[in-house]
Amino acid sequence: MRQAVAVSCFPAVLALALLSTQVAAQPASGKPPVVGVVRVERQEITQSDEFVGRVQAINRVALVARVTGFLEKRLFVEGTEVKKGDLLYMIEQPPFQAQVNAARASIEQFEAQHRNAQITLQRAQSLLSSPAGQQSNVDTAVANERALAAQIAGAQAQLEIAAINLGYTAIYAPIDGEISATQVTEGNVVSPTSGTLATIVSQDPMYVLFPVSVRAGLGLRDRYSPKGGFNAVVVKLRLPDGRIYGPAGKLDYVSPTVAENTDTVTLRAVVPNPRVFASTEPVPRELFDGEFVTVLLQGVQPITVLAIPRAAVLSDQQGDYVYVVDAQNKVQARRIQQGQSTPSTAVITNGLSQGELVVSEGLQSIHDGETVLPGPATPGPQVDSAAGASGKSAAPAAGSPAAGQ
Repeated sequence: MRQAVAVSCFPAVLALALLSTQVAAQPASGKPPVVGVVRVERQEITQSDEFVGRVQAINRVALVARVTGFLEKRLFVEGTEVKKGDLLYMIEQPPFQAQVNAARASIEQFEAQHRNAQITLQRAQSLLSSPAGQQSNVDTAVANERALAAQIAGAQAQLEIAAINLGYTAIYAPIDGEISATQVTEGNVVSPTSGTLATIVSQDPMYVLFPVSVRAGLGLRDRYSPKGGFNAVVVKLRLPDGRIYGPAGKLDYVSPTVAENTDTVTLRAVVPNPRVFASTEPVPRELFDGEFVTVLLQGVQPITVLAIPRAAVLSDQQGDYVYVVDAQNKVQARRIQQGQSTPSTAVITNGLSQGELVVSEGLQSIHDGETVLPGPATPGPQVDSAAGASGKSAAPAAGSPAAGQ
């Protein structure tokens, strides 16, 4: 009797359990997710392209000896800056001074003989009108006087050569710049064939050379030529430690030839490299010959574009997209195209209109078609003035610091 009662109660218990499971499976009704939104607005940004460049000294001089002799003195500190006209080396002078003295003595000797020849010529000419005079004596006197005059001119030339060689025993700095370590020390014999004694590299200003792909170069030309060409851009540098170098430079040269192996054109900028002083002590210059830097090619005049925070942009295999909030507070995925953007600001060229609302915060908790509770997003950083890495567009994930075009 008890077994029958238990069997008859089992279906009721099973039904109650299934009902409880269904009730637990139903989601509890909650509020729509809260998201931060921003309005698509027009903003002013500075167009910028990044390239890898190398600093190059404008002037470079290899000091060499122009005469043969013993090196007597080195009159500079290696690795310091020298001024044009500073005395750097002294080569022994006595042998060259002796040559100058000998050339002067030769001139005096020939001048004395020349005076005697002139007197002889005058006598021969005065006797020519008398029976004792002969034309042959006059001709001989004229030839002798002219020969001695030519010898004087030759001796004067030898004196000039000797004086020039004497001057070459003192080696002066031909330019302002930083001088390298000496390659020859005092006591050694130097000559025109003994090689470089030291090298002077100019410091201010400096060249910065950077290659640009032909495609990017054509884009830069089309963008800036109507605005003034070279005068429409300024050059800023990012140093190897990430700091932006203070003084701005100007473009001054574009190579007329495309490199066949890289399909690039070389551009050159002139950048100041001043020496600053902290109190009375000079601070080392920040640009060095041969240094790698990042070149930021920036437009002088800002442009007005449609822009949103970069954090609002998402990416997948199909490209970039954002979530747009409509009048019913529903989010819709919208495909967009970016222009030359910055790490914090995305420039929109297609897909959005001014005044629309896009989600920039809370993106992880929403999906297409969902109703949301929009609110003002947290204010972001100021619009960047530099953009674009190597002039190429990028498709980063939300919040990515990569810069695209």
